[in-house]
Amino acid sequence: MPRAHPRQSAGTLEFPLAGKRPHRYNEHLPWAAPAIVVQWESPFVKESSSAKAYGLPAPNGLLIVGIPGTGKSLTAKATAGAFGLPLLRLDMGCVFGGVVGQSEANLRSVIQTAEAIAPCVLWIDEIEKGFSGSKSSGSTDGGTSSRVFGSFLSWMQEKTKPVFVVATANDVSKLPPEFLRKGRFDEMFFVDLPDTQERAQIWDIIIQRYGRPPTNYDTVVLSRACEQYTGAEIEAVFIDAMHEAYSDGREPKANDILEAMTRCVPLAQLMDGEIAALRHWAKGRAREAASRANAGPRTGRRISRPD
Repeated sequence: MPRAHPRQSAGTLEFPLAGKRPHRYNEHLPWAAPAIVVQWESPFVKESSSAKAYGLPAPNGLLIVGIPGTGKSLTAKATAGAFGLPLLRLDMGCVFGGVVGQSEANLRSVIQTAEAIAPCVLWIDEIEKGFSGSKSSGSTDGGTSSRVFGSFLSWMQEKTKPVFVVATANDVSKLPPEFLRKGRFDEMFFVDLPDTQERAQIWDIIIQRYGRPPTNYDTVVLSRACEQYTGAEIEAVFIDAMHEAYSDGREPKANDILEAMTRCVPLAQLMDGEIAALRHWAKGRAREAASRANAGPRTGRRISRPD
């Protein structure tokens, strides 16, 4: 891969490849493209070597499993912000190609790009969709998925560059067992539906995001009315209420929000069986991500920032 010389612009970090005209792409990593533009979460990287001096190995990453709409992708972005590192989003659909050997070459380009930018956070959203076919790969795609999956596991095991991998998954049953073994990731978290207190906090954030003061609404009452709602569904309900109020030329009221809830069927009711199975699987296998579960004594590893 040609040597890349990054240049920073407003909110992005661009890596043009030699001999090519720079071209912009948003948030994705289009392999073999004239330029790679990544999301830059913090313009300053503060080096910290205390953990390395203590003898701790470089952290591998996190696997975040949970119900769709509960904020797994937002957690990946927040991780990059907390570490003060650039965030790279890997779309597995861009890795697989139609030409023999192209998928493996694309993955090598992914790894080379991430290691060239390191230290960084590599975010793989809905990773089960990219690797779910590795078990039957020999009879479906000539073993391509299996080879790509094996190469990715080998890199995670042997990587020496500080690339922190944050993977999210909705259906963990589709992931191969070797991907979930202890040591592959530093920790595996399960994100469940928010409780009443968390829903009230979500209401405050969403109302403020859309330019309204949260004090104009009783978010405690709203949080009790939307039991089993995810954060994404709460936002969709508020947007629906805003549409109704906008058509009448006024500000959205609590009655508009409550009426919008009657038109929304939460995912927890549509997929109650799948969610129950996911909760059963997570018991004893993953740590609860909710603050209410982490309020007790700490029993897991503390993940140090990659240097």
